[in-house]
Amino acid sequence: MVLRAENLSAGYRELHILFNINATVKKGRITTIAGPNGSGKSTLLKSLFGLATVHSGRVYFKDRDITPTPPHDRTKMGIAYLPQVENIFTNLTVEENLKIAGYTLENGEFEDRLELALSIFPELESRLKQRAGTLSGGERQFLAIATALIRRAELLMLDEPTAMLSPKFASTIFGKILDLKQELGLTILLVEQNIKKALEISDRAYMLASGRVVFEGSAEELLEHEKFGEFCIGYDSQKS
Repeated sequence: MVLRAENLSAGYRELHILFNINATVKKGRITTIAGPNGSGKSTLLKSLFGLATVHSGRVYFKDRDITPTPPHDRTKMGIAYLPQVENIFTNLTVEENLKIAGYTLENGEFEDRLELALSIFPELESRLKQRAGTLSGGERQFLAIATALIRRAELLMLDEPTAMLSPKFASTIFGKILDLKQELGLTILLVEQNIKKALEISDRAYMLASGRVVFEGSAEELLEHEKFGEFCIGYDSQKS
């Protein structure tokens, strides 16, 4: 077990958004958090990373209670949270973004991690001297995930990585996520508007509605659930 939420209720200051969430993320698996808009998906990721207010309950990483641990320390532990936007330094070059991600690494280790990141995202190699702000939306996602790889992340929490991307680039992103699991053995927790596509590459799934878990099981079980359409009211059917 890599990550576990136990009776987690959270939100922002006095505002309660999540209620009594129990969820586990297993090592080397892709887990999707599904649900209609406003169901609390992004808040759950932020709560797990320490960016939201935990009103009650606990968060565990590798059986260690990290509920009081600040986000920067969770990053050092191997947890990477990549929000939908503002996940790179747009005013710096691609290479500078990657170097900043590896600033704590020895030179030899940084080169090894850089080689690994570019093996997964070879599209970035010809863009190293390019300012990150000039990248396409999909390329920015490549760079954001690449920086997490350089930081030696073991758990990637991705919040809407295909939002506002063309269907072609979205498909590429899903393929890359699958590569991260199959080739590197990474553990991935995914929130995604394209629910069906996300479930197709996932092992396990949770469905949220009004801040509560209404389904947990295999991704395949959720896809085939007789109430899948009812669960997903509000999702973008044009992108599924």
